[in-house]
Amino acid sequence: MATGSPNSSPGYALSVTPDIMGVPWIGFLKMADPLYQSTILLSEYAQAVGPTDRMKADIQPVLFGLFGEVGGIMTAAKKHHREGKAFVGYRRAVEEEFGDTLWYLAALCRRLDLSLEGLFEQAIAGEDYTSMLAASDVENGAIARITMPRQVAKLDDALLTLGDAAAQLLAIQSSGTGTEATLVRFIDRYLKALQVSGVSFGEVARSNLKKTRGRFVSPELSELPLFDLNFEEEEQLPYEFEIEISQRESGLSYLRYNGVFIGDPLTDNIIDEDGYRFHDVFHFAHAAILHWSPVMRSLIKQKRKSDKVIDQAQDGGRAIVVEEGLTAWIFSRAKELDFFASNETVSFDMLKTIADFVRGYEVDQCPLNLWERAIIQGYAVFREVKANNGGVVIGNRNTRTIGYRPL
Repeated sequence: MATGSPNSSPGYALSVTPDIMGVPWIGFLKMADPLYQSTILLSEYAQAVGPTDRMKADIQPVLFGLFGEVGGIMTAAKKHHREGKAFVGYRRAVEEEFGDTLWYLAALCRRLDLSLEGLFEQAIAGEDYTSMLAASDVENGAIARITMPRQVAKLDDALLTLGDAAAQLLAIQSSGTGTEATLVRFIDRYLKALQVSGVSFGEVARSNLKKTRGRFVSPELSELPLFDLNFEEEEQLPYEFEIEISQRESGLSYLRYNGVFIGDPLTDNIIDEDGYRFHDVFHFAHAAILHWSPVMRSLIKQKRKSDKVIDQAQDGGRAIVVEEGLTAWIFSRAKELDFFASNETVSFDMLKTIADFVRGYEVDQCPLNLWERAIIQGYAVFREVKANNGGVVIGNRNTRTIGYRPL
């Protein structure tokens, strides 16, 4: 595509519409499928990620962050070059690193009072880029101008020039000559590296938007998914529930729901007791806050059996193993943090790992912020249960909360 030949393109091209709804539009189109809508307004992207920017007004940490993300792009590309198909997470890793780089670029523009889309327009205005017209998939935008580099660089060369441009950014200040030109040069290198990396700019921006807003922006409860809304009551997780957890002299913990014992008696199953016998609290937190818990559905026998596909794919044994494995993994990290006793937040890295754990299951629709709420509230109840060797766990799906009451 860089030379105008359909055989020379990796399949993606930068597209610019000078004026759609009063703002410039820049995005990538997946040329192999003209109906694939992966376009996003850069002005809308910059505005939407604004609330996720919790960094100080100083530009230096932002510059360091951007430089680090470029290093992440190079690391992911190096692994792909070295391991080939064995590096199965290449595409997702590269998309994430390019997305995080775009986030820091937007944060830098915010501090320098520069237009992100304006800088992109300058970057593609030179002779290194060529254009063609295409039908736009943006509402009220009939025509888009697809713009792409004239020549496709080798991956190593593109990454080296991107790294060099990132290093030059470290020298810029909050004011001074050459800042805008340095940013335009970096964007030019960014676009060329993006093209040869074989990922879509639209997907890069969208996935970053979902990740960052899902992590830092509290969701509207009315907009969150309800996974069993269209099922009969006997196949729904209860909207309000109280589950009693008690411990016998034997050390075994028991669960009782609506006067009936459920599940198997549990011990910690470890030499040094750590309270894991009470870990079902976390499944109840998932049910109340995320509206998801194949484990709890199994315990109270309210699987969605009327839909064979849902029953097998979302409520079946594999989904149960995923939730149990995820719960055990989080617990192992929580032990190092005194079970979040002094924490009001969960690390971004942990939340991203959780997202990888549940990819392909319905709960993947829940934002990371909601996972954080489930973990923090769940562990607050767990600490109470552990301290008292039991108690009543109170869940409310309407308010997406979980609480505790002593026996």
